[in-house]
Amino acid sequence: MNIQACIFDLDGVIVDTAKYHYRSWRKAANSLGFDFSEAQNEELKGVSRMESLEIILSIGKKTLDQTAKIALAAKKNDWYLEQLAAMKSDEILPGVVDFLNELKTKKIRIALGSASKNAVLTLQKVNLLDYFEVVIDGTKTTRSKPDPQVFQLGAQGLGIAPENCIVFEDAAKGIAAARSAGMYAVGIGNVDELAEAHTVIPSFKHINFEYMKRLLDC
Repeated sequence: MNIQACIFDLDGVIVDTAKYHYRSWRKAANSLGFDFSEAQNEELKGVSRMESLEIILSIGKKTLDQTAKIALAAKKNDWYLEQLAAMKSDEILPGVVDFLNELKTKKIRIALGSASKNAVLTLQKVNLLDYFEVVIDGTKTTRSKPDPQVFQLGAQGLGIAPENCIVFEDAAKGIAAARSAGMYAVGIGNVDELAEAHTVIPSFKHINFEYMKRLLDC
């Protein structure tokens, strides 16, 4: 197979902003009178902001009207952005920059496919935006993972056929979306949680592109 492009999720793949999201969602839950654990936070991986809020409301057995939901989601985003403002390049996950540089050298196309509506800002904060030819985020999609839309739009933006794309994801819903799009799915993290991926790696540390192709047998 002829791999021509790599499409990356953002949170938990490129940078660890999951901790910022968790703190902000926990604050939102606390404002409604209940707590929200890190284990429960795993349910929000790859999920849009409003869908995340619905999950949290379900956990807390709370109901809000639509106006209150929108207001609380906006507050959560404000709390998240306050933390993001202090983010620096040293929060890029291990091995990511070396891997991106290798892709550039090999002329492999690069895109981002994320549910985050703050993806561009995050990439700017860590000085990585210039690596990505196409950024598809929550401002450009109408359907959330496991729907393949975000990755389909990424491939279309690059002008690359899905079968020639690798997707890097840390969430089961993202893996399902990549496979549904007809792309190679590489899980970043725990193999037990990402069993549907074509292959799983713990991180990009000590990983190069040729090794990745051998893992995928492509």
